[in-house]
Formats: sequence, C-alpha cells, structure tokens
Amino acid sequence: MSIFIDNSTRLLVQGITGRDGSFHTRQMIEYGTKVVGGVTPGKGGQKFDETVPIFNTVEQAVKETGANATVIYVPPMFAADAMMEAADAGIPFIVCITEGVPVLDMTKVYPFVKEKGARLLGPNCPGLISPGKSKVGIIPGRICTPGNIGLVSRSGTLTYEVVFQMTRAGMGQTTCVGIGGDPINGTNFIDCLAAFEADPDTTSVVMIGEIGGTDEQEAATFVKEKMSKPVVGFIAGQTAPPGRRMGHAGAIISGSAGTAAEKMQAFEENGISVAKRPIDVVELLRNAH
Repeated sequence: MSIFIDNSTRLLVQGITGRDGSFHTRQMIEYGTKVVGGVTPGKGGQKFDETVPIFNTVEQAVKETGANATVIYVPPMFAADAMMEAADAGIPFIVCITEGVPVLDMTKVYPFVKEKGARLLGPNCPGLISPGKSKVGIIPGRICTPGNIGLVSRSGTLTYEVVFQMTRAGMGQTTCVGIGGDPINGTNFIDCLAAFEADPDTTSVVMIGEIGGTDEQEAATFVKEKMSKPVVGFIAGQTAPPGRRMGHAGAIISGSAGTAAEKMQAFEENGISVAKRPIDVVELLRNAH
C-alpha cells in the first residue's frame, strides 16, 4: 500500500497553464498519475495538451471530474485563496507546492482547511510520490522505486538525495512525503509517522529533519511511545550558525531547542538511529531490522 495517494488518486492541477504548473503536469502524467483536470480562471473550456480539461473554478472541476486530490502551482499572493477554494469544494487532499506564502495567510488557511475536514500538505513543499502508483508534486519519479520503506522529510533536496541512495542500494519506498519547511504547514511529521505505522506495507521509516522549531523532538517522542516500526533519521543544518535562516523560513535556530545537536540527541534518546551524512541512512536501514 501507500499513504495519502495511490492508484485511485484523481488529481486536479490548480495553475495548470503557468510555467511550473504545465511543466510538472506533464511530468506527473508521464509518471502515470491520473490528472483529471486543471483550473485556471478565465481559461475554462480549453484543454491542456489537448487531453486535460481546464475549468474556471475548483468547484466546477470537482463536479465534472470527481477529483479527490489537488496540487497547487500558483504565485504566493494567490496561494491562500487556492488552498481555501480547494477545501471549500470538498477536495480531501490538497498539496501546495508554492513557496513564499505569507505566514499571516497560513494562520487563516490552516484552521479553514481543518474545519472542512481536508488534509493539506505544504505549502513550500515538493509534494509526495507513491512509487509505481502516483506522483503529486515535483519529486523526480526516476529516483524512486516501489518497496517497503516510508520517508518523510522537511527538506526537498535532501529527500531526493536520500531516496536516490536508497534506490541505488535496492531499498524501495512505499511513499516519500516532503512536508515543507515553513513555520505553519498542513501536515507534520507525526501525521506522516502515524500513517506509516498504520500502513501494512511500510516496514521501516526514514525521517529527515532540519534545524529550527521543535517538530523533530515531538516526533521523536511519538516514535518512542506509539510506533512499533524502526525509524532512522537525519538532521540537516548540523553546522548552521545560530540566528541565521538556512533555506526554509522555519529553519532558524533561536535558543537551544532548534539546534541540530538538540534534535539529534532527542532522536537518539527515543530510539531513532541518526545518520551523520545522507548516504549513511542506507546502512542504518540495513541494521534496523
């Protein structure tokens, strides 16, 4: 199996005619994802690449296509509206790739989406992929292979690096999820860990964290208390100086709680083996069983 997306995922692309939206829609279709429609206001009635119908609104698209997931590639100033429009139209799974969404916008989006009973992944994330089944977002399909290891990460680039090393070592994945590194996002480590724990096909999990915040520490406690499957980890930003933002908006050390050393200690104390380098994840997985 897999978590969040599979063969039954019927995907809508919000911002399908934009530069990023059109490029990644082609990639997703090529991978085998069922892209059933796109949304670009003012372009309803047209077709993308002569096959995918375009609609003016998400509500109309859902009605016509039966979409049960959406991926958002729209500029930051329109992203909050796009996420709320999707939730309002009854889409249960919303993935927002857009980077630079204002935190103030997310303080409105987060409770709205929750109230509608939808799951939001992102914003500012690479999306997710269930190898051999469906890909939603920008994770390169060619580096993944079907298998039984789950992966959840705050860092997009490191996700690619670790997945590539796993695939090269013959270790396939059930689902690889990039949750994004913004201060407020829709799906956190614990959400993904709980889903992997409940997934019968996932036998072990890789968790990639980074400096800033305390999400990794809370996830480590969850692993110790609630998970029966082995979890291995890696923390990005081990050499980051305090007070300087590293990459993601949320990747900044303030006080001692956000440091790589503190997070790695929390991992070790809760039974999560920690890799010093991304490539070491493979060896940790081999020893996990």
